[in-house]
Order: sequence, then structure tokens, then C-alpha cells
Amino acid sequence: MKIYDISQEVFSCEVFPGDEPPQKEEVMRMSEGALYNLTSLHMCAHNGTHVDAPFHFIADGATIEEIPLDKMIGPAFVAAADGEVTESVAKEIIKRAKMANQEAARKLLIKGRGVVSAEAAEVFAQAGVDLIGVELQSVGPVEAPMAVHKVLLGAEVVLLEGIRLGEVKEGVYILNAAPLSLGGSDGAPCRAVLLDLQE
Repeated sequence: MKIYDISQEVFSCEVFPGDEPPQKEEVMRMSEGALYNLTSLHMCAHNGTHVDAPFHFIADGATIEEIPLDKMIGPAFVAAADGEVTESVAKEIIKRAKMANQEAARKLLIKGRGVVSAEAAEVFAQAGVDLIGVELQSVGPVEAPMAVHKVLLGAEVVLLEGIRLGEVKEGVYILNAAPLSLGGSDGAPCRAVLLDLQE
């Protein structure tokens, strides 16, 4: 079995334009005579590798701790796609995923700089996908992310943003992208990993 860490390191991570980057404060340091080391941190729930809950764009949507864990843990399919993910590209991704593994086709991770279009979001939502993961900090266009988020989150599709799939080949893996249980939050950071059971 091979484990791929597909998460960004928090303090050097990418952030959505306009968001504050994560900050850490060294509260106690043994090198300065303290009995232990202690770090405090401040960050946006959507910094780096993170999960979006429906509540992020849906007023009465589920918050992060209300999302069933089986939407973020289980078989997943990694599909390569750069540029705009159009309706036809989305259909092709689903087709390839289903041919590889029906269950994995419910969690789709897009490898590359793929930006999901509103039309593609409708395809994924109608297909009953549980999760869409992207390497960018937003599943939709940075300049206008709302439409794509509303379609996917409105259909209770979990969004996993800011993953890193550079070393991962297209195919079926086991995903664990359980977020921190931040009660009432619209999102949360996570340490996302993929397991390749064939290696």
C-alpha cells in the first residue's frame, strides 16, 4: 500500500485572493526556558487544503460537522483535466470513473488546473456525486465562484479544495479527507490523503 499526502502545508499554503494567510504564534518555547513548546494559530477555514460545507453558500445548508463522513472517506477516482471543465468534460470524467469503479465515481478528484464550469457542476450534481476535489483554491472560477458553489453545495456535493495531485496518476484510490469538526462552520481544513492499495 502507498500513501499519498495530497494536502498543503498550512503555514506556506495557497489562499483564496483576499483571504488572510494562516498565522502562527510561538506562545511557549523550550529554547527560551519554558517547560514545553506551545503554538497558537489563526486561520481562515478555507485556507490551504480544506472542505467546503453547504453552509458556505447555502443559508440553511449543513455545517461542517453535519456532513456524513462517508462523503469524504472511501473509494475515489482521480481524473486529469486542465483548463475549463465543461459539460462534455464532466460527462467524460464520470464515464471514465464508472468504468474504473462504480463506487469510486461518487468521489471525483480533478488533477491539474481544472476549473469547473456551471454546466459541469450541473452534470456532477445530477449524477449524484458525493464529492468534487480540485487543486485550485476554488472549484469554480476565482473571479465568479458563486454559481458553481451554489449548484454543487445546493445538491449537497462536498467540495475539497486546494489538494495536490502532482505525483498521483489517474485511477482509483481510497480517499480520507475528513475535516476538523468545527461546529457551526462553513468549512474546515483537513489533512487529505489517498491510499493506493495496489502498491
